[in-house]
Amino acid sequence: MDMLLFDNHNHSQFSFDGKRTSVEKSAVSAKEKGLGGICFTDHCDFHVPPMKAEFEDMKPEVFDVKAQQEEIGRVSASVNGIMILKGIEVGLYRECREQIAGHLSEHSFDQVIASVHYIDDTDPFYGGYYEGKTWKEAYGHYLETIYEEMTWLGNFDIMGHFDYVARYAPYPQTSIMYADFADIFDEMFKYLSHNGKALEINTKTYQDYHGRTPVLDRNILLRFRELGGEAISLGSDSHDPSRPGDKFAAYAEFIKSLGFRYTVHFERRKAVFTAI
Repeated sequence: MDMLLFDNHNHSQFSFDGKRTSVEKSAVSAKEKGLGGICFTDHCDFHVPPMKAEFEDMKPEVFDVKAQQEEIGRVSASVNGIMILKGIEVGLYRECREQIAGHLSEHSFDQVIASVHYIDDTDPFYGGYYEGKTWKEAYGHYLETIYEEMTWLGNFDIMGHFDYVARYAPYPQTSIMYADFADIFDEMFKYLSHNGKALEINTKTYQDYHGRTPVLDRNILLRFRELGGEAISLGSDSHDPSRPGDKFAAYAEFIKSLGFRYTVHFERRKAVFTAI
C-alpha cells in the first residue's frame, strides 16, 4: 500500500463502541499495513435517542478529549514511522447545536468529521428510522438532514459517511445513487467545494450486512468533481485494530480512474493533499 495514504476515520477505546481496540493497537496495525497516517475521530453525540435505551446505555456519547489527546501523544512518541492525528466525529443533531458549537470552540483538533448517526429521535442501526418510510423517503431525508446541519455548523473539515443510512436499511435498494437525489447532492457538493471541505469515502459501508452490500455510485464522485470538488478523504470507520486502511488501495485506484489526483487529510485543520 502507498505509504502516504491516510485513514481519517477511526475509533479508539475513548468511543462508546471502541472496546475492541485502542489508540496503540490501531496505530500499530495502520503502520504494519503501510499507511502514512491515522486519525482518531472518536464519537461525540450529545443526543442519544430513547429507543437506544432498549439495547444499551443512552447517556450522551461524548469522549474525554483531554484523555484521548494525551494518549495519542503518548503513542505518537512510542510508535515511529506513522503520523497519528487528533480528531473528532461530531454527530449532528438540530436540538444540540449550541452544545456542538461550544464543544468545538473549547477544544483543538487536527480533523473534524461532521456526521449524522441519530435522526428524528431514532437510531438507524437498530432500525427505528425506516419504519413507515419508503427507501426514497428514508435516504432523501437523511441526505437533506446532513446538508442542513453541516451548513449550519460550518466548523468541520470532512462530511462523514453520506451513505451511512444505506448500511442498515431494510430495502432492496441497497445503494444511494446520484440520479435519485441529484438536487440535494448538487447542493452538498457546491457547499463542500466552495468551502474547502472534503467528501468522505467510508469503506465500512461497502461490505455485507445481512446479505445486502451497498456500493459507491461512481456518478456521485464524478458530479462532485464537476462541481469543483477535489478533496476526497478515505476513512475505514474502524472499531477494531484489523480494519484501518480497509480497501484503501482499491478505492484510491477507483477515484484516480475518475480523474481525481489527490486524497486529503487535515493537520491542525489545514488540508494536506497527497498525490495518488
